[in-house]
Amino acid sequence: MIKKLTVFALILCLTSTLVAQVKAPKPYGVLPSPRQLKWHETEMYCLIHFTPTTFQNKEWGYGDAEPSLFNPTKFNALQIVQAAKAAGFNGVIAVAKHHDGFALWPTKTSDYNISKSIWGNGKGDLVKDFQLAAKKEGLKFGVYCSPWDRNNPNYGSPAYIDVYRNQIKELYSNYGELFMSWHDGANGGDGYYGGKKEQRKVDQSKYYDWHNTWENITRKMQPNAAIFSDVGLDVRWLGNERGLAPETSWATITIEGKNGKPAMPGFMNEANLGSGTRGGKQWIPFEADVALRPGWFYHKDQDDKVKSVAQLFNIYCSSVGRGGSLDLGLSPTTEGLLHQNDVDTLAKFGAMLKKVFANNLAKQAKISLSNVRGGMNFLLGSGNPSNLLNERNKGLVLFGSANLTDRDRYSYWATDDAVHQATAELEFIKPVSFSIVQLRENIKLGQRIDSVGVEVYKNNAWVQIAKATSIGANRIIRLPQTETADRVRVKFYAPVCIAVSELGLY
Repeated sequence: MIKKLTVFALILCLTSTLVAQVKAPKPYGVLPSPRQLKWHETEMYCLIHFTPTTFQNKEWGYGDAEPSLFNPTKFNALQIVQAAKAAGFNGVIAVAKHHDGFALWPTKTSDYNISKSIWGNGKGDLVKDFQLAAKKEGLKFGVYCSPWDRNNPNYGSPAYIDVYRNQIKELYSNYGELFMSWHDGANGGDGYYGGKKEQRKVDQSKYYDWHNTWENITRKMQPNAAIFSDVGLDVRWLGNERGLAPETSWATITIEGKNGKPAMPGFMNEANLGSGTRGGKQWIPFEADVALRPGWFYHKDQDDKVKSVAQLFNIYCSSVGRGGSLDLGLSPTTEGLLHQNDVDTLAKFGAMLKKVFANNLAKQAKISLSNVRGGMNFLLGSGNPSNLLNERNKGLVLFGSANLTDRDRYSYWATDDAVHQATAELEFIKPVSFSIVQLRENIKLGQRIDSVGVEVYKNNAWVQIAKATSIGANRIIRLPQTETADRVRVKFYAPVCIAVSELGLY
């Protein structure tokens, strides 16, 4: 007994010594900020469009609608937020002011706001209602405030910039902690403009002075809010409103302006917005924004054109599943509710997501790694000292295989510094069937992996069934057909050592 305890103590001592000597990999390239990490973790959120434009049956309001037109007789923010939650969304963004200039909160900056409507006897605050509903349901909350204002008579002059900044100050001050501040790239054009009804164009490269707005207002008043615009600062536009990212889409990018001028929302080189830039100068991942219906606002003739569950799943795999986020547009009716078709589709989509990703088949496998950082893994609590050096047992610590199936984004398998190509092989007691491969990197260490190949063992040979690039925060690889195998292998290629946090088969 004493001899066994002595051996056990020696192994534990050796384990502690070697563990202390094994250092984490050095980060690679530019890295996400803490607020960007929180945004990556959110993955899915909704953008709610509901203004007088809804009552005009338009997509873009001109800025001339009478405030009295806005009167949603059955408005229920909770119904809308609950529908988003049922679909698996983790946040909602209220369009506090769209291009028509109508503020959905009682702003002090303009008379063109909800207090001038008959809804709520002029005492309503739609932004507050959405914020409280999100809080009740445990969802994050953000705001969209259009820089373009087709109603304001001062739009196009320096005076309007003060108006806009005061508007976002109100939104930053009165609606709790925001997870996003969303800024549209559409700006300048025809509008009501206080009755002038004319065209007004602005120099997008400098009119809004975004740097001062974001650095001196947003960062100071809402330091945890991710800033979305065409060019970031934290999250970039994908370059389309279909919700579909390219197969290769890096979180890193080098944002470029036009004609030697700095990049600004609506004024930048859009060529690489979708794909990003491998080794780019900034970590600015993409958001895929797409409406649940053909339009962002409600139109009765689109009640039968709500996207199907299959369409939504394809969008999910092509947005969240390519390292970005999904921002789904919801459009309440003139009553102030989501149409039942929308509610039903969202519920079915949420149920599908839960079903598809409920059971990671990789957890059933014995996972063998071609290399593990530090040369070996040590297991605690095995009950038998001889098992402490057995990599294939459960309880793997540090950088081993157990980290690949624990659903922790930041625990990870890592290789030695000199090992830039590595393999994870899964062996099952009996064949399993799967059609989806999911991978994640520990992005706290950067976007390291160039590409991966997925293989199955058939007829005494390894056969490649899929390959992919740009893994990042999340990579969902959908196979052309369901595969059945008892051995699966994933090969990883990178310019530095590997750091993979998740491997899933579904």
